[in-house]
Amino acid sequence: MEAVAWISHKYIMHGFLWFLHKDHHTRENQGVLEKNDYFFLLFAAPGISSIIIGSNGFTWLFFVGLGIALYGMAYFIVHDLFIHQRAKILRNTQSKYLRAIRRAHKIHHKHLSKEQGECFGMLVVPLKYFKQ
Repeated sequence: MEAVAWISHKYIMHGFLWFLHKDHHTRENQGVLEKNDYFFLLFAAPGISSIIIGSNGFTWLFFVGLGIALYGMAYFIVHDLFIHQRAKILRNTQSKYLRAIRRAHKIHHKHLSKEQGECFGMLVVPLKYFKQ
């Protein structure tokens, strides 16, 4: 799922759907929700559909949907709650891995345009962010 998330983030969110993702980088909308939050619905739809369709006999489609749903839950916890602190959790963590995730995401957000960017993933972090 990390590879799918990376590709989706780079080519969809920073591509033709930038108008939904832009406020996440520029902070145009300072409310509780951003236009970027619509991606939850966009990415949840195939997961839910796959679970429903695949649950008749628990076909491979069920497990694809389950993978999408579990990654979505991880995204919410790691990205929204931990990185962006929508809930004040793990603020002063000493975990090298969690600190590397936060550093990589901070570098991603330093770019305000859709063309520039790096660190499009979430759970797999380049080694250079562990060394800082």
